[in-house]
Amino acid sequence: MEYMRIPKSKKDKGSIVVGLPRAFFYFRYHTLWQTFFKGLHIKTKVSAPTNLDMVNMGTKKAVSEMCLAMKIYLGHVAALADSVDYMLVPRMRDFGIRRVMCTNFESLPDIVSNTFHDASFEVLTYDIDSSKKMDERDAMIKMGIEMGFKKSEVKKAYKEALKAQELVDLKNVTETEKKYQSDGIKIAVAGHSYVIEDEYFGKPVLDYLEENGVTVVRSDFVKRKDALKMSHKVSPTLKWEISREIVGSLAMHYQDIDGVILLSVYPCALDSMVNDMLMRKNEMTKIPMLQLTLDAQSGTAGTETRLESFIDIIKMRKEAEDHGKEARS
Repeated sequence: MEYMRIPKSKKDKGSIVVGLPRAFFYFRYHTLWQTFFKGLHIKTKVSAPTNLDMVNMGTKKAVSEMCLAMKIYLGHVAALADSVDYMLVPRMRDFGIRRVMCTNFESLPDIVSNTFHDASFEVLTYDIDSSKKMDERDAMIKMGIEMGFKKSEVKKAYKEALKAQELVDLKNVTETEKKYQSDGIKIAVAGHSYVIEDEYFGKPVLDYLEENGVTVVRSDFVKRKDALKMSHKVSPTLKWEISREIVGSLAMHYQDIDGVILLSVYPCALDSMVNDMLMRKNEMTKIPMLQLTLDAQSGTAGTETRLESFIDIIKMRKEAEDHGKEARS
């Protein structure tokens, strides 16, 4: 299925507004997207951080079987629907062999197009699909050309956008690597960026940990190529790209952390399988692990109680290890 893009005949491109839902891969690629559109002199509008109204709107738009992350995404699309001309909804199928994405990301343009069939905005998409020999660069350049821009200016916009995104990624990785070497209790929060950074669900978990003296280390801030290679040692058959990054990130840094929180949303089929594997791997159960699954009905009190208990377990474990070292000396 093809999706309508900005017509080549439309001259006044400066008046166009492209919506960027603050959900899913916005947290991974927002610098890339915003810089790309800025280079083409197209305005962008980002939805506000997740709130209860958005969750309710998304839940009404979704079918019951959809995961919470998808419901949140649809809520963000709904929040932008009346204020943008186009909604950026990329299609990401895979990045190569055993580097596939969740089917949600393969079907996302279809889901948005059909769910919001009567909306005033049009879906703007680019298609990452190795079977079509279409990577991110080629897909975004193709999208820009179909939007009516010259190939040379689209290539320039993408080059600048990629450079800006790489600088942000490098900064995040560098700061994270320093945290692994810090003193005190260090807990790795392993999950998708769109869960960890979500203002309504993920961020309260990080805030609680930090308020209780924990150094939070995010597993999604990692050298991705290194993490993908390491994940193969943990599970040669694991095929989902983001799951491989998370698994590889943990495997690279288990010796540097005191505990792991597997943070996911209900009912994510991928995370349920991958997290179960992580819990069962012998080399990965030498440190405390907490599997924390969030849903729309979760109360913060219950979550905070589990986090408090988890921190206490780690503290007691560290105290026991310190006593053991003193006894041996």
